[in-house]
Amino acid sequence: MSDHQTRPAGGGLLSAAGDIAGPGYNRWLVPPAALAVHLCIGMAYGFSVFWLPMSHLIGGKMPKACPKAGPLDSLMTALTTRSCDWTVVDLGWMYTLFFVILGASAALFGPWVERNGPRRTGVVATVCWSGGMALSAFGVHVHQLWILWLGAGLIGGIGLGLGYISPVSTLIKWFPDRRGMATGMAIMGFGGGAMVGSPLADLLMKHFVATSGGAGVWQTLLVMSGLYFVFMLGGSLSYRTPRPGWTPPGWTPPVTGDGTVSRGYMSVGEAVATPQFWLVWLVLLMNVSASIGIIGVGSPMIQEIFGGRLFHHPEVGFLKFDEAGKKAAATVGAAFVGLLSLFNIGGRFFWASISDRIGRKATYGVFFILGGLLYGLVAPGMAQGLNLALFVAAFCVLVSMYGGGFATVPAYLADLFGARYVGAIHGVLLTAWSTAGVLGPQVVNLMRQSAIEAGVPRTEVYTRIFVVLAGMLAVGLVANLLVRPVPAERLHMDEAMAEAAAGAGLEDGAPALSAAGAVRAAAAWLAVLIPIGWGVWLTVTKAAALFR
Repeated sequence: MSDHQTRPAGGGLLSAAGDIAGPGYNRWLVPPAALAVHLCIGMAYGFSVFWLPMSHLIGGKMPKACPKAGPLDSLMTALTTRSCDWTVVDLGWMYTLFFVILGASAALFGPWVERNGPRRTGVVATVCWSGGMALSAFGVHVHQLWILWLGAGLIGGIGLGLGYISPVSTLIKWFPDRRGMATGMAIMGFGGGAMVGSPLADLLMKHFVATSGGAGVWQTLLVMSGLYFVFMLGGSLSYRTPRPGWTPPGWTPPVTGDGTVSRGYMSVGEAVATPQFWLVWLVLLMNVSASIGIIGVGSPMIQEIFGGRLFHHPEVGFLKFDEAGKKAAATVGAAFVGLLSLFNIGGRFFWASISDRIGRKATYGVFFILGGLLYGLVAPGMAQGLNLALFVAAFCVLVSMYGGGFATVPAYLADLFGARYVGAIHGVLLTAWSTAGVLGPQVVNLMRQSAIEAGVPRTEVYTRIFVVLAGMLAVGLVANLLVRPVPAERLHMDEAMAEAAAGAGLEDGAPALSAAGAVRAAAAWLAVLIPIGWGVWLTVTKAAALFR
């Protein structure tokens, strides 16, 4: 089925009116479009693959250190130097830029996204993310860190925010009967971006080193910028929104759900003024903070706790590794991080789909209670007992709930405040993610460093950290329990839903696809499932090192 057949007359290609699908459009074409965008911007998680090669650009095998100076002077030198190498710490600030700018841009441009529709937003996100990577490639080529920060960090960060929220309200409107599953499918792609992008970047850098010499970083960034531009543009232009009043055939809007399902809607300003919004903000903050710091130290954590047991020498502690031991432990640590990444991705779809059955509030209740038990009771016991398989299983579950929290929260907001402006409301809520991106790692890193400096054995360094993280989840549990439905008198009546509930005969939205439409749907899903499958295969293959 062609766009010409499915798009109603009126409205330009990138106008909100032009986004509206006509009768016969199949809603299952929207999730792969969202996945295509999220798989590309999700590479933000995988940028660390560039840090070591970038820290050797001037000196080659032995990095050329910049002159020692105070912290501010060192930073200014790093931003503009062309005579000495950047440090991994200098480059690591890119992560902070990514997620702070993501949250800020999502909050700032959320209302603009709702006014202009998902396609225009997706195209702008494409230009920002791909253009930011291309500008960063130039920054690497001329060895100017400030250009790198401006490109991928600031401009790319705006693309992250816009690309992240652009499909959310669209999917929720197409899948009012499966809100959690729909958003889980898209946001799963963001978690999987590094799983696909990191090995791709590694392969490209090796190719350019072999053919052109040097580190191959700027060439890799430029190639990936072009690939992402094509992939994101195809996904963005495939977005469609349902016409007002559309509902899935045979579906009736629920009167009640888990105590939080709304039959009306609120504007962004009205939603942000409610205690419910800030309670959900705290729920997301605690869920993310309790896991993001541990994810960041996953590799050193498992090496410090299990030591030589990772390579069949239980008598060797972490501090006594020889060179062979360090390499073997690093391989297992990387496998552990890869496995966590896989569960982060799978949890986004699994838990968000579960929330359609048991409700969002109950799903977050599971996250906080089960997560608190794993951190507060099971994880320290596993560390002390050195049971590797159970330890890995516990953290796989914990990280699955971290991912599940991201995928479930848009549906939680739609249940509370209605679907009409959920994209903009979700954009404001993502400031909780930006805050957690600073809070979680700082708590874990500071406590870890303090314990090491105090002489605590490496096998016990994380025990107190687990207890503190369990406390964060307890705070999140209380906030979640306090969430109540928005009073009906504060909601605007959703005319479209009222019309549908009254039996307005709008059940023509998903007839059988034509043969051409079926081929198009299959091609769209293959386009995203092939790279995901490749990434999963590589991750599972590497994760086998954990159990050899």
